[in-house]
Amino acid sequence: MNADLDAYLSHLRSERQVSAHTLDGYHRDLLKVRALCEKYGIADWNDLDVRSLRSFVARLHQDGLSSRSLARLLSAVRGLYQYLIREGRCRHDPANGLAAPKGARRLPRALDADRAQQLLDGGVEDDFIARRDQAMLELFYSSGLRLSELVGLDLDGLDLSAGLVRVRGKGNKTRELPVGSKAREAMEEWLPLRAAANPGDRAVFISRQGRRLTPRAVQLRVREAGVRELGQHLHPHMLRHSFASHMLESSQDLRAVQELLGHADISTTQIYTHLDFQHLASVYDQAHPRAKRRGADE
Repeated sequence: MNADLDAYLSHLRSERQVSAHTLDGYHRDLLKVRALCEKYGIADWNDLDVRSLRSFVARLHQDGLSSRSLARLLSAVRGLYQYLIREGRCRHDPANGLAAPKGARRLPRALDADRAQQLLDGGVEDDFIARRDQAMLELFYSSGLRLSELVGLDLDGLDLSAGLVRVRGKGNKTRELPVGSKAREAMEEWLPLRAAANPGDRAVFISRQGRRLTPRAVQLRVREAGVRELGQHLHPHMLRHSFASHMLESSQDLRAVQELLGHADISTTQIYTHLDFQHLASVYDQAHPRAKRRGADE
């Protein structure tokens, strides 16, 4: 089992070129399954059947593993068996048709439009760190980038004269996104400072030492901006959620928002319709003379 698992992980790394984060997640999930196989005397991937895998999933759920984590684990198992079947090492996929237990779907948190404006319209000092951080915040909110997309952005992905940014998203898919005027202004203020730092590569966002920023460094800078400007915790994905919900509020075009976010499945984008309804319900409660809910004045 170890040899097959190592071969699959090598395939993901070299041929599929998945991110280090995805590779690590798949590795940890498949190690969980392998450990359960060993515990119950299953010595070959070909001997794991649907009944046993369902029992494993139920046990992990009882041990506190979330529905989302179990869904990711089953995805890892399906990927492994697709590879083993293609290589002639297995004859069946025990995860085929197996679904994780359903859990409560949490709505993503988002800033409202006024709070987003408050975050971005604060004073910006004319120095390396302040200009860089402002450009990052503006680009997150302007174009709905994922953290990995912003960190991986190179200079050749920018076309500020056309108001476009080209990013490489999940599944190694490339998409072009519009860049708003405020974000363009922030980028134009940042890029000369970046060039003066003699960067070691083509990364758009770098440290003072000229090195590409890590995801953790960006998270910390966004968090600091949230505390400073809003007095609250803020993370990059909240800016992406804010972009999506504000776009949907204004346009009502779910397909367009799906394309902008780079979602392969529109059901992923549909969660923002719930956010949009929350906004409409809030407006209704404030505006309608008979809309106050029971207990509102208690």
